[in-house]
Amino acid sequence: MNDWHRSIQRLVEEIDRCIHQQADEALTLRQLAQKFGYSEYHFSRKFRETSGMSLRDYLRYRRLAFALKQVRDSDNSILNIALDHGFSSGEAFSRAFREAYGISPSEYRQSPVPVVLRTIIKPFDCYLLDTGGFDMHETNQEIKTYFITIPAHKFLHIRNYESIGYWDFWQKQSQIPGQDCETICGLLDSIPGKLDDMGGSAADSGSGQIMAYINEPEGRLCSWGIPLAEAYGARLPVDYDGPIPPQMQLMDVPAGEYLVFEHGPFDFETENAKVEEKIEAAMKAFDYAASGYQLDMAQGRVFYFYHDCTRYWKYIRPVKKA
Repeated sequence: MNDWHRSIQRLVEEIDRCIHQQADEALTLRQLAQKFGYSEYHFSRKFRETSGMSLRDYLRYRRLAFALKQVRDSDNSILNIALDHGFSSGEAFSRAFREAYGISPSEYRQSPVPVVLRTIIKPFDCYLLDTGGFDMHETNQEIKTYFITIPAHKFLHIRNYESIGYWDFWQKQSQIPGQDCETICGLLDSIPGKLDDMGGSAADSGSGQIMAYINEPEGRLCSWGIPLAEAYGARLPVDYDGPIPPQMQLMDVPAGEYLVFEHGPFDFETENAKVEEKIEAAMKAFDYAASGYQLDMAQGRVFYFYHDCTRYWKYIRPVKKA
């Protein structure tokens, strides 16, 4: 099973690379199955088991996700965008676009409302699998700690007052219509201007999306005695005035000081659990008294959590002068 998950991880990266480079000849069941050393039947069956859809449907959704951002962010003609993304005509593209998003490409260009994009499959999301990774290799990196000031911004998000941790958060949200992980991540992926977005291309699905913990009296008490509501969303500019999906809420986050605990890039499959242990230990051992700061437990302060193995794992905690 682990070998298949690794193959799927390489496969979804290869699919996005081919779409980006318009290498349609490589995106066939035969070509992909041969490339990854499986029979067409086995490859197709295992892909459906992992993703919940056929390879053909996944390819169509990913092409549409790439194309949607071209419609939104460029002045290329709808026809050229359609042809560049493997559609035989503008009509075929418009039909597929409307079926997927409930709006035509031209209507979306005029009014880019939030829509649910098909985000990239992430088979190594150990949190949603409720595991700590497949192996547990030691990491030799040290945890960096430093203080920063984050300017005022907005936070578009959903929140849960009862969940404990990322996995439990999405398990509970999946019971609420329209608030499951796939829907929320797809909606956030279609929101332009996210402050943490690494480029905004369809290949960066999930970019700019973060977990957060909001100090709220109605939230659960965390391990250090603060009532926190867990949230998932995206930071936006302070002057954001775009649409807000009905499942979400938009809050103002004032400028403030924060303490960062950061670990650099790591191997998701083998080091994730050890990195988590190390960063949790660093937060527990930090000497606030010596720093001259203390955690800011005022209502509405936000704790941000970034987990991106290609760049870093970091917790950002709100603080104030002691």
